[in-house]
Amino acid sequence: MPQAPAKPIDLYYWPTPNGWKITIMLEECGLPYTIVPVNIGKGDQFKPEFLAISPNNRMPAIIDPDGPDGQPISVFESGAILQYLGRKTGKFYPADERGRVAVDEWLFWQMGGFGPMLGQTHHFRIYAPEKVPYAIERYTNEANRLYGVLNRRLEGRDYICGEYSIADMACIGWARGWERQGQDIRQFPNVARWLETMQARPAVQRGLKVAEELRNPAGISTPEEKAVLFGQKAR
Repeated sequence: MPQAPAKPIDLYYWPTPNGWKITIMLEECGLPYTIVPVNIGKGDQFKPEFLAISPNNRMPAIIDPDGPDGQPISVFESGAILQYLGRKTGKFYPADERGRVAVDEWLFWQMGGFGPMLGQTHHFRIYAPEKVPYAIERYTNEANRLYGVLNRRLEGRDYICGEYSIADMACIGWARGWERQGQDIRQFPNVARWLETMQARPAVQRGLKVAEELRNPAGISTPEEKAVLFGQKAR
């Protein structure tokens, strides 16, 4: 009998560096998926139906109807989603322990440093209501340090872990914003080469364009959006 077509994964998503990680992985793996927009500027991330699958009120999150043992599963946190999809498909996430440890190291480097620190750089350089020189210098310098780490890692390597992996997918959305982060990419030639290589991949191009019409060219611009995103407390 012909195999039934795979049911699409529901991807709760907004076009941001963290959302792009998952659209790129899904495109690279050729997995069918449906976008469920989570408008983070309007507070969709606080709706009870979203919190039921992402208790940290952050997108992305997924519901895979064909999870372990054929039962649905929800996964939140972009790094965990990448690892799950890598195990599910056997793609872009090594099966051997040494290879997997290396990918995990650089995935967690992105999750713990490259993403959060570059995000703070964006905040204080672009979105903060008042310019705080100490904060701007602090985070711009830390971004510079992290680009230096990545540049050294890419010396003699096409991709972060040698072979293309979820570690590269995790980093590309953040790294392509180097100019907004006050960096000169010419200072990091290995990163510049890697960026060109990554952005030439058709699946990366498709992943970065998913629902791009939802993205406001002006970024987070209204007082209401800033209050939702930058004024969060425990609920």
